[in-house]
Parts: sequence; C-alpha cells; structure tokens
Amino acid sequence: MSIDNDSFRGGSKYILDDELAKVVNVSIALEMPLLLKGEPGTGKTMLAHAIAESLKMPLIVLNVKSSMKLVDALYQYDTLTRLNDSRFGDSKRDVSNIEEYIRMGKIGQAFVSELRTVLLIDEIDKADSDFQDDMLDVLDQMQFDIIEIDKTVTARHRPVIIITSNAKKDLSDPFLGRCNFHHIAFPDTGTMRLIVGVHFPNLSRDLSEACIEAFYRLRDFKGIEKKPATRELINWIRALKTDSDMHLKSLSRGNTPYLGILFKKSADLTAATQQAARMR
Repeated sequence: MSIDNDSFRGGSKYILDDELAKVVNVSIALEMPLLLKGEPGTGKTMLAHAIAESLKMPLIVLNVKSSMKLVDALYQYDTLTRLNDSRFGDSKRDVSNIEEYIRMGKIGQAFVSELRTVLLIDEIDKADSDFQDDMLDVLDQMQFDIIEIDKTVTARHRPVIIITSNAKKDLSDPFLGRCNFHHIAFPDTGTMRLIVGVHFPNLSRDLSEACIEAFYRLRDFKGIEKKPATRELINWIRALKTDSDMHLKSLSRGNTPYLGILFKKSADLTAATQQAARMR
C-alpha cells in the first residue's frame, strides 16, 4: 500500500494534524469506512467537506435520524406520485414502469454517481444497531436490491466513507470491527490559534488571544450541558469584530459580550451569565 501525491493533506479552512491525515489516507487506500468520534464541534463533519474539497470529489451527506430505516438511505419508491399519475393521467411518466418512481437515497446516490464521491454518514449513533450493521453489509458488498423492480444496484465506484458519532450511544462490536477509528479531541489552545488564523487572517493578535483565552475559560464553567464548540467561537469572533476596539477593552475588563452566541441552551446561558458576573 502506498499513499500517492493525490492523498489528503487538509482543506483550505481545515487544520489537520499528522495522525488524522495518516488515518484518512490509510482508510482511503484500504477502502474502509473511517469512523470519527468526538464531542460536537471538533470538526468531524467538516473533515468530510475538507476531504471532498481536497480530492475534488462530490460530497453526499446522509444525516441519520433516530426513526430512519436503512431502505430510506438506499432508495424510496414514490407510490403517492404514481397513484396521482394513474388517477389524473397528465404525467409524462409511464405509470406501468415502476422504475420511473424509484428515487435514490443518499447511499444510492453515491453508488450510481458517475464520479467517485465522499459519502458522509453523519451521527450514526442516532440509529439502532440493526440499521448500523445492515448498512455496513451494504457498504461491504457495494450493492443493494430494489425489491419492487427486482433489480440489484451495484456501485460504480467505491465511495470514500466517513462516519461520525457523538458517542451518545455505544456502537456494536461488529460495527466497530469493520471500520477504521479515530477520536478527534477538542482542539488545544495552540491548534485553536491556527484555526482562528485560517478563518480570520487579518484579526489582530490581541483580539485573537483575548477571545481564545475567554473562550476556554467559559468552557470550564460548571453546570454547562452543551459547551461552546469551535463553530460558536468563530461566530463569536465574527460578532466581536464589528467593533473590535470596544470589545477588546470589554474583554480586558473581564466582560464577555454576546454570551448567547456561545451558549445555545437557556439553562447554560443563565449559568454562564451568573458565573461570568462573579468573575468580574
């Protein structure tokens, strides 16, 4: 196995560490799904976007829902449209041809795509274990059956498969055994400086340092259910840039403007507001 010059090395706005780069490229070379775990906001989803950007592949995203059935991710048979076409008779579709009413789901779209794609299966831990294991059977075999028309769909190209989990629910041992795995830790302050620098290349060093220092202090507040993640920091800095001089002075005095951008739950915002007030 070798990693060629077209291997993944990061995206225009994605800071990549060496270990993660190796895991991504090994997974692509071995044609194995890459399972990413980590708390929300650590860049799991954005990694798939960065891979698609870097390798110039289309990105297809399957957002997993708790009620989702595997067949929904493969294809849908649009019986309602067929019924309406049959009733009103004003459609250009051939009502007798069921295949005209088959619509590919996200996995199906990746299989029939003329180009090799990056397939992101986001938040797999929301699904039950049967969905997880059956999905990996399909991805192993690179084919599935459409029972309504007795047809087998075989992938034209094996997608680059990225699977994310927020670790809210344990995944089955068979599932884990069929994936490569990487845990993305929350960025340390050094990595966060690089991330902020990529998003705000012209941001003053003083404001950048003040924001990052305040951000990590706020993340350590007690009683917070949903800690602010990188995306909240980026949005917070975007808001503070509207009047950088004034907000830099405010931060230097221990004030934290726009806490509602960082804390999205009412209880978290209340707890953060109270603790921030005591620290002034």
